[in-house]
Amino acid sequence: MTRRRLGFFTRLLDDVPAGERYRLAAEQIRHAEDAGFDSAWVAQHHFDGEEGGLPAPLVFLAHVAARTSRIRLGTGIITLPLEHPVRVAEDTAVLDLLTGGRLEVGVGSGGTPSSFAAFGHDSARRSEIYAEHLATLLDAWSGRDLGGGNRLYPAAPRLLDAVWEATFSVSGGARAGRAGNGLMLSRTQPRPADDPQATLADIQRPIVDAYYDNLPSGATPRIMASRTAFVADSRADALRYAELGLGRGRLPFELPDSGLDQRITAFDVHLGTPQDVVESLLADPTLDRVTDLVFQVHSVDPPHPLILRSIELLATEVAPALGWVPSTESSTELSTELSTELRTT
Repeated sequence: MTRRRLGFFTRLLDDVPAGERYRLAAEQIRHAEDAGFDSAWVAQHHFDGEEGGLPAPLVFLAHVAARTSRIRLGTGIITLPLEHPVRVAEDTAVLDLLTGGRLEVGVGSGGTPSSFAAFGHDSARRSEIYAEHLATLLDAWSGRDLGGGNRLYPAAPRLLDAVWEATFSVSGGARAGRAGNGLMLSRTQPRPADDPQATLADIQRPIVDAYYDNLPSGATPRIMASRTAFVADSRADALRYAELGLGRGRLPFELPDSGLDQRITAFDVHLGTPQDVVESLLADPTLDRVTDLVFQVHSVDPPHPLILRSIELLATEVAPALGWVPSTESSTELSTELSTELRTT
């Protein structure tokens, strides 16, 4: 059976001061590495501590890199319209060297609209700015002249194969496919106004189709599906913390009844015992077509010790039941193997 990669995603939302949030998140990533996870990912959020708590993901990953040795470290995502692309190129080039080539660079146009003003940008132009900044970032990594004869130092051509694009749209899936970049699928998405009962698979299937339809011949597909999964030793424990966590979150779309069951569905949460979560994930047909399955506990956001326990149960019981085994191969070997199988299925 072809091996798909297993990832851990942290949102840094513990109810503690910022420094303690960062310490706990670093411990979670070290725990994921010890459990055999292949990758760890962090998001970028500006200004709002209740949304994500981490405005500088590359700084944080440099800290984590010094405390880990194997696990790949990724941004999920850098909000590229709010960054100077040459500075992103420089920081990622240095960080990739410091990590021994373990960096994965997820980028996107998203971000809270109110954040754009502080960076001197209009959020209505986010797609246009994103395209401009991504082109500059790729030029820099490629060693092209950035003006005045200036070229990136240190050189970073490896990062051209480490780009992931996050999108909610079919056009975004097509764009990532044409570029041969990785595709990042969200843990949940707003439902269309004309189909509020659509499943996450209903929404994401056309995005995946567009990605494959536009992928150049011979290019290696890379599709990451992020999913909320909180695994506990008992379903009662999982439901208790879900009631607390999901009760704090704003629903991604309106429901006539916002009881716990409806919120679990609305937030696309997989929770319970290992067997509960395995059965729930097996019912998601999108996962049959992805190369990377990345788990986070958000929006449940249980206490830190339960996050560590969920990581253990994902690695020892849930992921193996889905066909995952710890890697003994290089990333290149795995990518080649995945490409061969996915193109024949």
